[in-house]
Amino acid sequence: MKIRIMTGLVVVVMSASALFFLKREDKLESARERTEHYEPNWESLKKYETPEWFRDAKLGIFIHWGPYSVPAHGSEWYPRWMYQDSVVWSPTGEVIKKEPSFAHQYHLKNYGHPDTFGYKDFIPLFTAEQFDAQQWVELFKQAGARYIVPVAEHHDAFAMYDSKVTRWNAVNMGPKRDVLGELIKAGKAQGLKVGASSHFAFNWDYFNKKSGFDTNDPQYAGLYGRKHEPYTPADTEFLELWWARTKDIIDNYQPDVLWFDFVIDREEYRPYHPKLAAYYYNKATEWNKEVVLQNKNFNGFESYPPGTNVLDLERGKMSDISKYPWQTDTSIGKNSWCYVTNWKSKSPNTIVDDLIDIVSKNGNLLLNVGPKADGTIPADQQQVLQELGRWLQKNGEAIYGTRPWVVFGEGPTEVATGHHTESKNKELTSQDIRFTTKDGHLYAIAMDYSESGDYTITSLGSESMYLGGKKITDVQLVSSVEKLRWEQTPEGLNIQTSAKGNYACAFKVIF
Repeated sequence: MKIRIMTGLVVVVMSASALFFLKREDKLESARERTEHYEPNWESLKKYETPEWFRDAKLGIFIHWGPYSVPAHGSEWYPRWMYQDSVVWSPTGEVIKKEPSFAHQYHLKNYGHPDTFGYKDFIPLFTAEQFDAQQWVELFKQAGARYIVPVAEHHDAFAMYDSKVTRWNAVNMGPKRDVLGELIKAGKAQGLKVGASSHFAFNWDYFNKKSGFDTNDPQYAGLYGRKHEPYTPADTEFLELWWARTKDIIDNYQPDVLWFDFVIDREEYRPYHPKLAAYYYNKATEWNKEVVLQNKNFNGFESYPPGTNVLDLERGKMSDISKYPWQTDTSIGKNSWCYVTNWKSKSPNTIVDDLIDIVSKNGNLLLNVGPKADGTIPADQQQVLQELGRWLQKNGEAIYGTRPWVVFGEGPTEVATGHHTESKNKELTSQDIRFTTKDGHLYAIAMDYSESGDYTITSLGSESMYLGGKKITDVQLVSSVEKLRWEQTPEGLNIQTSAKGNYACAFKVIF
């Protein structure tokens, strides 16, 4: 900061960086002044507002890692399937096949019968000797992520943190390290927001507790759950255990994001929905921070009314701009969330397009990685993250901190929407355009480079109803300083460029 003294006047001239820090301090002071107290009812919880940091961040990294990474077969549901020795059940108990699961047959061949080598016996093999939280976070930052969400506990009930509730945790067993704690520390040290996910609710019906299996032995009930009538609603004892484990994560790790998998979207959890939100949001007030609570409202069950938290869609998208911020969670892996030996990575182009499409509709992308059991992240996954990061380094201006325009985009390619729909999607083309806005400018992103270098954006024609009389004064390429040739006609904005690339092409439209 510089002070210039003129006659009768003192002028303070600030550098851009000094001004940034003053604005940042203003925001922090505003946060300190927030004393909102939430009651466990929807009227009170509707006062919640999604934090601006989350809306600006756009990209997070999800991490599925646990003892299931040791067999590395099928998916992270291997612990469930290995015990299905005669019938394969759906998550709600419907019979899918009357035969042993593929995982059970694999387990017999490679580890023996589950009555002699159970899932618990993978835990000592989960040593994580190469795990380096700092290296992971550095990779995630290179990818352009602004927050990370490690899986704190999956359906298998193995806590990847220093649990005060269960002895089945990564500090007592396996790695003998506080994995969640290390990632939170490393993430915050490098300026990232860090959350945690809970998938524990499905533990109630996750394991087949057949006589003779170790799943039926009471001494292992802390891992496999108590025996009960299969696929009946969770009882009070289990619900209170779920609540105790959830509070354990909240109280001891103060996550910026708290993410929940399906099954809490069931009737028996209904009393806990407002209770959880109020508890978490009030804790955030104590911590002087803004937090994000996420769940799925799975199978049409509205656990949380719109605006009381952030809706998450698993492997799926929205069809249009959402009034409320939302998120897609998906994996780099087409066929798994945890590392498996036949892991199939999506192309960087698919991931880039997913991010752009989601952001244009007021969403964020939570992109999952699956580390190996030893703690290394496979090269093919790293390559996808690095390619995504390179694109964002050049084009992030059109993504970070943006908000939706009046329409999300245009183009001939339809996008499947809703949970578990991504496999139906086709690759987007240079004729498919997505829009974002920031600082009074519009960004038009072609979802691929045109071979001819020609682009026509019909929504930006001189007679377009979307422009509201605004006139375009310039069009720039976000990724370079190339001078573009462009013309606005009643039919559309025509752009010509010699620029080439592998992924999407972003234009900045100035009015």
